[in-house]
Amino acid sequence: MRDKAAIVGIGQTEFGKEIGRPELAIALEAITAALADAGIAPHEVDGLVKFSLENTMEVDILRNLGMPNVRFFADVAYGGGAGCAAAGHAAMAIAAGQASVVVVWRARNRGSGGRPWAAKGNRVAGEFQWFLPFGLSRPVDQIAMLARRYMHETGTTPEQLGAVAVAFREHAQNNPRAMMHGRPMTLDDYLAARWISEPLRLFDCCLESDGALAVVLVSAERARDLPHPPALVSGYAQATGADHLVMANYFTREPLRSPGHVAAADLWRNAGLGPAEIDCAQIYDAFTPLVPISLEAFGFCGPGEGGAFAGSGALRMEGALPCNTSGGSLSEAYVHGMNLIVEGVRQVRGASVNQVPGCETVMVSSGNGVPTSALVMRRG
Repeated sequence: MRDKAAIVGIGQTEFGKEIGRPELAIALEAITAALADAGIAPHEVDGLVKFSLENTMEVDILRNLGMPNVRFFADVAYGGGAGCAAAGHAAMAIAAGQASVVVVWRARNRGSGGRPWAAKGNRVAGEFQWFLPFGLSRPVDQIAMLARRYMHETGTTPEQLGAVAVAFREHAQNNPRAMMHGRPMTLDDYLAARWISEPLRLFDCCLESDGALAVVLVSAERARDLPHPPALVSGYAQATGADHLVMANYFTREPLRSPGHVAAADLWRNAGLGPAEIDCAQIYDAFTPLVPISLEAFGFCGPGEGGAFAGSGALRMEGALPCNTSGGSLSEAYVHGMNLIVEGVRQVRGASVNQVPGCETVMVSSGNGVPTSALVMRRG
């Protein structure tokens, strides 16, 4: 499927803590904007792919937008791990001839919708019984355990995690749509912030956001005739890893061998590229330690070197690997990583507010504390 399909349309709503419209309404807004950006009419859409956690349904989308029939529809599980896979499934459907125009979307009122872990029952079953009763009820608690192990084994420092947060906040200052636009942050600000779940501070954690985003995919042949430079889907991969326990992988024999480590070999083989050929990366950043772990997993630096790589300034615009150039989940918005895919398309088009000069290739990763996925796009 290499380079057989391309992302040709992107759309989004504003982001905020409470934007005042239901998820279906903002989903329709983002999809309509993405189709308009692509120059494609809604009645041409015959494929829809969504996150399993998405609250809006295919039939609601097609009924409201006037799509006569959707002949390919699918969804991908594991929340933040799903974004790149959803785009990959759409590309596969096009390459296999199952659909000709496929939309991927994510609409989430997380800022105004409350915190899901606040309503835990007294009894838990399945894999949750191994960590929820011991106080690891929030994602931040679970990732804090992994972060502590990672810092202990690699020597990664709080200042190096802070360098991730500060770099992405810096990028958000040029992005008027970012929730943290106009709110710069220094490393001293980061270190002075309160603990959320030690060793993670406030600014180690992603934002709580309302908002929606969508992308439109068609064949590479059709993409050549549409308004914007296409972002060809050169490769994608998914991975669970062995004996994985979602966001509590420290119970396994190799707790620092993330699903991203397993996905990496398939990603680079499928794309026909390697990490040295990537101009810009959008690394899933629900929590800062996931960034150095993912940088190592996908081969941008050596084992145990992710913290030092981030601390060197490599993730900033003038660095060796500019990352999360719209501000990412830490400083733009947290919508399960869909904004990372949209920003990747902007970079390939040459249309980002923090444009990497001469950007031809972008790698995007999804959540690496859960079964994950990753995507490589290049300018068509």
